[in-house]
Amino acid sequence: HVQLVESGGGSVQAGGSLRLSCASSAYTNSGACMAWFRQVPGKEREGVAAIHSDGRTWSADFVEGRFTISKDNAKNILYLQMNSLKAEDTAMYYCAADRRFHYGGCPRDTWNYNYWGQGTQVTVS
Repeated sequence: HVQLVESGGGSVQAGGSLRLSCASSAYTNSGACMAWFRQVPGKEREGVAAIHSDGRTWSADFVEGRFTISKDNAKNILYLQMNSLKAEDTAMYYCAADRRFHYGGCPRDTWNYNYWGQGTQVTVS
Protein backbone atom coordinates (compact mmCIF):
# COMPACT_ATOMS: atom_id res chain seq x y z
CA HIS A 1 0.00 0.00 0.00
CA VAL A 2 1.30 3.45 -0.97
CA GLN A 3 0.60 6.50 1.15
CA LEU A 4 0.66 9.93 -0.45
CA VAL A 5 0.66 13.13 1.56
CA GLU A 6 0.28 16.50 -0.16
CA SER A 7 1.34 19.86 1.19
CA GLY A 8 2.02 23.36 -0.03
CA GLY A 9 -1.46 24.57 -0.86
CA GLY A 10 -2.78 27.91 0.30
CA SER A 11 -4.17 31.24 -0.76
CA VAL A 12 -2.35 33.44 -3.23
CA GLN A 13 -3.13 36.44 -5.38
CA ALA A 14 -3.47 36.10 -9.12
CA GLY A 15 -0.07 36.10 -10.76
CA GLY A 16 1.56 34.52 -7.74
CA SER A 17 3.25 31.15 -7.30
CA LEU A 18 2.91 28.05 -5.17
CA ARG A 19 4.83 24.80 -4.99
CA LEU A 20 2.91 21.70 -4.08
CA SER A 21 4.67 18.66 -2.65
CA CYS A 22 3.59 15.05 -2.40
CA ALA A 23 5.53 12.71 -0.16
CA SER A 24 5.25 9.05 -1.13
CA SER A 25 5.80 6.12 1.20
CA ALA A 26 7.12 4.03 -1.71
CA TYR A 27 9.96 4.41 -4.16
CA THR A 28 9.21 4.93 -7.84
CA ASN A 29 9.54 1.57 -9.52
CA SER A 30 10.35 1.24 -13.19
CA GLY A 31 7.45 2.17 -15.45
CA ALA A 32 5.43 3.79 -12.69
CA CYS A 33 3.67 7.13 -12.91
CA MET A 34 2.84 9.93 -10.53
CA ALA A 35 0.47 12.73 -11.31
CA TRP A 36 -1.36 15.80 -10.11
CA PHE A 37 -5.11 16.17 -10.54
CA ARG A 38 -7.45 18.91 -9.44
CA GLN A 39 -11.13 19.21 -8.70
CA VAL A 40 -13.62 21.95 -7.98
CA PRO A 41 -17.00 21.24 -6.39
CA GLY A 42 -19.54 20.03 -8.90
CA LYS A 43 -16.97 19.17 -11.56
CA GLU A 44 -15.03 16.07 -12.46
CA ARG A 45 -11.47 15.61 -11.31
CA GLU A 46 -9.11 16.59 -14.13
CA GLY A 47 -5.50 15.80 -14.84
CA VAL A 48 -2.96 18.58 -14.44
CA ALA A 49 0.39 16.90 -15.09
CA ALA A 50 2.15 13.58 -14.74
CA ILE A 51 5.67 12.20 -14.72
CA HIS A 52 6.87 8.76 -15.73
CA SER A 53 9.70 6.95 -13.96
CA ASP A 54 11.81 7.53 -17.08
CA GLY A 55 11.26 11.29 -16.83
CA ARG A 56 8.64 11.74 -19.54
CA THR A 57 5.99 14.24 -18.58
CA TRP A 58 2.71 15.57 -19.84
CA SER A 59 0.65 18.53 -18.77
CA ALA A 60 -2.86 19.66 -19.52
CA ASP A 61 -3.50 22.31 -22.16
CA PHE A 62 -4.72 24.78 -19.55
CA VAL A 63 -1.29 24.70 -17.89
CA GLU A 64 0.10 26.72 -20.81
CA GLY A 65 3.66 26.36 -19.57
CA ARG A 66 2.88 27.85 -16.17
CA PHE A 67 3.25 24.66 -14.12
CA THR A 68 6.21 22.29 -13.89
CA ILE A 69 6.05 18.76 -12.53
CA SER A 70 9.18 17.20 -11.10
CA LYS A 71 10.25 14.44 -8.75
CA ASP A 72 13.03 13.93 -6.25
CA ASN A 73 13.57 10.18 -6.52
CA ALA A 74 15.99 10.09 -3.62
CA LYS A 75 13.35 11.53 -1.29
CA ASN A 76 10.27 10.07 -3.02
CA ILE A 77 8.69 13.51 -3.30
CA LEU A 78 6.63 14.76 -6.23
CA TYR A 79 6.42 18.49 -6.86
CA LEU A 80 4.22 20.83 -8.83
CA GLN A 81 5.63 24.32 -9.27
CA MET A 82 2.78 26.63 -10.21
CA ASN A 83 3.54 30.11 -11.54
CA SER A 84 1.34 32.87 -12.95
CA LEU A 85 -1.63 31.48 -11.08
CA LYS A 86 -5.10 32.46 -12.20
CA ALA A 87 -8.41 32.52 -10.35
CA GLU A 88 -9.54 29.54 -12.44
CA ASP A 89 -6.70 27.48 -10.95
CA THR A 90 -8.58 27.50 -7.65
CA ALA A 91 -9.25 23.86 -6.77
CA MET A 92 -8.37 20.97 -4.52
CA TYR A 93 -5.18 19.45 -5.88
CA TYR A 94 -4.58 15.73 -5.51
CA CYS A 95 -1.46 13.65 -5.89
CA ALA A 96 -1.88 10.23 -7.50
CA ALA A 97 0.34 7.26 -8.20
CA ASP A 98 0.21 4.03 -10.13
CA ARG A 99 2.93 1.42 -9.77
CA ARG A 100 2.06 -0.69 -12.79
CA PHE A 101 4.36 -0.57 -15.79
CA HIS A 102 3.19 2.03 -18.30
CA TYR A 103 4.78 1.48 -21.70
CA GLY A 104 3.26 4.41 -23.53
CA GLY A 105 3.69 7.14 -20.98
CA CYS A 106 1.52 8.18 -18.08
CA PRO A 107 -2.26 7.98 -18.32
CA ARG A 108 -4.41 11.04 -18.07
CA ASP A 109 -7.51 9.48 -16.54
CA THR A 110 -8.28 9.15 -12.85
CA TRP A 111 -9.23 5.46 -13.08
CA ASN A 112 -5.68 4.56 -14.08
CA TYR A 113 -4.28 5.63 -10.74
CA ASN A 114 -4.56 3.34 -7.74
CA TYR A 115 -3.25 5.56 -4.99
CA TRP A 116 -4.41 9.02 -3.97
CA GLY A 117 -3.53 11.63 -1.41
CA GLN A 118 -6.03 13.55 0.66
CA GLY A 119 -5.67 16.75 -1.35
CA THR A 120 -4.41 20.25 -0.71
CA GLN A 121 -6.50 23.35 -1.37
CA VAL A 122 -5.25 26.07 -3.70
CA THR A 123 -7.16 29.35 -3.73
CA VAL A 124 -6.27 32.14 -6.14
CA SER A 125 -7.97 35.51 -5.75
